[in-house]
Amino acid sequence: MNGGQAVLPLENPRETAVRLLAGFAGFGTAAVNLAISSSLFAAGGLPGHPWPMPLATAAAIWGVALLGWTVAALRNSSFPLPGWSAVLLPAAAAVHLLAIVTGGSGNMAGLNVSHLAALLLTLTIIAAQGWLRRQALGRTDDGGLPGTDSPAGASGAGRMLAAAFAGAVAVAAIATPGLAASAAGQFAVPHGSHFDSGAGGHHGP
Repeated sequence: MNGGQAVLPLENPRETAVRLLAGFAGFGTAAVNLAISSSLFAAGGLPGHPWPMPLATAAAIWGVALLGWTVAALRNSSFPLPGWSAVLLPAAAAVHLLAIVTGGSGNMAGLNVSHLAALLLTLTIIAAQGWLRRQALGRTDDGGLPGTDSPAGASGAGRMLAAAFAGAVAVAAIATPGLAASAAGQFAVPHGSHFDSGAGGHHGP
């Protein structure tokens, strides 16, 4: 005790890096789910596709919920609603896997890539949460003491930042194709066309 307040053990830098990885994956998963929603909304008015509208709404709600959940997790350094997330995240992964297995066709084929990206990112969150949970249980078994093998000082902070950067790059590498394959990604302006001239350019007549 110090001044009437309990002194909490410092978090292992590896745990901080894994928590950041889960946060990056949460943002990526939320963005891809919103992109999936845009694709389903775009297909909702097409002949032969009467079902995407409720699925688009569900994907949008899940994407917004994931976004808020991730923001709260990074702000509080702990994932809120652990019971609900332990159920909903595997359920979402199962839905993405089912969507991949059933497959898309025609103008819906790009959803396979988006669902694969969302599945991989969701599994990343689940794996990171499981690892963090095991670390917390290990500290409890040791009487609440931090691990003795934790890197300290500038070296530990440097490793944590390097690991966080690598995690961000990995998440971006997974999320980018998923976003590009969605309807929103297909309508994005190609960067090389900004300076094209003539009828073939983006700004041409």
